[in-house]
Amino acid sequence: MCTAAVYKTNDTYFGRNLDYEFSYGEEVVIVPKNKAIDLRHGGRIEHHYAMVGMAHVINDIPLYYDAINEEGLGMAGLNFVGNAHYNDYQEGAKNITTFEFIPYLLASCRNVEEVKAELGRINLCNTPFSKELPIALLHWLVSDKEGSSITIEYMKDGLHIYDNKVGVMTNNPPFDYQLFNLNNYPNLSPKDPKAYEEGLYRYSRGMGSYGLPGGLSSMERFVKVAFTRNNSVSGSDEESSVSQFFHILSSVEQQKGCCEVKPNEYEYTIYYSCANLNKGIYYYVTYDGHQINAVDMHRANLDSDQLYRYAMILRPAINYQN
Repeated sequence: MCTAAVYKTNDTYFGRNLDYEFSYGEEVVIVPKNKAIDLRHGGRIEHHYAMVGMAHVINDIPLYYDAINEEGLGMAGLNFVGNAHYNDYQEGAKNITTFEFIPYLLASCRNVEEVKAELGRINLCNTPFSKELPIALLHWLVSDKEGSSITIEYMKDGLHIYDNKVGVMTNNPPFDYQLFNLNNYPNLSPKDPKAYEEGLYRYSRGMGSYGLPGGLSSMERFVKVAFTRNNSVSGSDEESSVSQFFHILSSVEQQKGCCEVKPNEYEYTIYYSCANLNKGIYYYVTYDGHQINAVDMHRANLDSDQLYRYAMILRPAINYQN
């Protein structure tokens, strides 16, 4: 289970929590403009927009979990098991697999409107990467540097594209149900209820958020991160904005031991990411490595034809002050 969000100050920030019970050995990966992208069902993209994000790399192919491109477009895939449904391969169609969906769109699109147009031209098909890696059942959050966001869901009744004005996404149920569920929380506020001005005893600060969900289920996380994002206040400089974005994501962090998926196996937040869509900088924090790490795509040679790979920093760096 995972959470994704977009947040705007002077720049626009896009990222996600990856919550799972084990890691595939993720890396931060830059695909430069001239690194060819071979499509599974034919075709090759020789030249394209450069991109950076978190991926599992197999045979020099980055399988992105989330990434951004040099034009300021970001995309993240989150689990959507039980609802996601993809088409069979269609002869004569532009068949794109789910594992190449993120790099395909980031290679050719500059903004959300171009993504919407491209979705009408492709057939997202159910071809697995390999026998060892079956089809990932996902839906996607897409955002651009102007602050526009959409949620993309392929289901049995077809393609659904939602304008995502709340700027967050989690997992099941489908996005329209998640939005409707927000109607159950109209009174949440960072301010105290007016009733306390009329003589009721205020026994604690934060009473305006009384009833805010705090569990780990996807519906609870959706409400919690939507409230946190909507009320977040930070400086507009880079350090303040990045720090605040990670605080937004940490409001729905999953700690080891709280979500048992199998006996003695626990889902937890493996990493948090935060990408500046305007500057092309990809930040991340890992579960034990609490420091913020950064990979700036523009410090690499974006005209190269080879991947740039950066192993995640997993261990904490403790700053002793005495």
